[in-house]
Amino acid sequence: MKKLKTITLFTMILLIALMVMGCSNGAPTQESGKADVPSDAKDEAPAEEKTNYVMGLDDTFAPMGFRDEKGELVGFDIDLANGAAEKMGVTIKFQPIDWSMKENELAAGNIDFIWNGYTITDERLEKVAFSDTYLNNSQIIVVLADSKVETKADLAGKNIAVQAESSALDAINAEPEFVESVNELAEFSTNNEAFMDVEAGRSDALVVDEVLARFYMKQNGQEKYKVLKEDFGDEGYAVGVRKSDDELLKKLNTALDEMKTDGTYDEIYAKWFSEN
Repeated sequence: MKKLKTITLFTMILLIALMVMGCSNGAPTQESGKADVPSDAKDEAPAEEKTNYVMGLDDTFAPMGFRDEKGELVGFDIDLANGAAEKMGVTIKFQPIDWSMKENELAAGNIDFIWNGYTITDERLEKVAFSDTYLNNSQIIVVLADSKVETKADLAGKNIAVQAESSALDAINAEPEFVESVNELAEFSTNNEAFMDVEAGRSDALVVDEVLARFYMKQNGQEKYKVLKEDFGDEGYAVGVRKSDDELLKKLNTALDEMKTDGTYDEIYAKWFSEN
């Protein structure tokens, strides 16, 4: 009887030992939270540097970024972005977006650049990091050629067309007395729509980027329009990136500097603005 108890006790000890060995052989433990892995899989290779980026743009903003008669994206900013991408050793995909949602698209990671006649403003500086200025611009007032409007004061009680969420709208709102004097600020998704509203007689004037306006009027008959001597001030175009993308911004500024030094920038500028 004593011998049988000894054998049984020995058997129980052996079973417990086997169970402990089985549990420790590659099974997760509460301390580590993961199973053992082969030694050659523990040291992962460093992630490759990103080389593909997405540029968000309004594809109706001629001559900065728009579609030609074949539906292809062309423009000053398109050429400039391609030139910068070559200098940086990366590729850039062009993604048309709702311009009123541009900062949201950037923050969500859907795009990496806001690059399409994007004006530096105090409000935007709170949301994005800007590259160096690459083109100067101003916000002008356009009316039809036969309009009696000659000054800002003449627009009192009248309707003004402007693109929604644009620097033109910001410039107007920076002059609250002017805003109070007009009848309505009609906001449109694109500048083309704003122009058409003036042409249809529903709006009396349009506040718009000079770069776009000069190109639009040239394409649609300069004689139909009149630009007032007064405007809403000068500004600069730059590229917007996420504030966390410090290294990307440095590389972009370096590329833009190189393009200005080697003449690439001047060639692109002459292609789109030589006649303006």
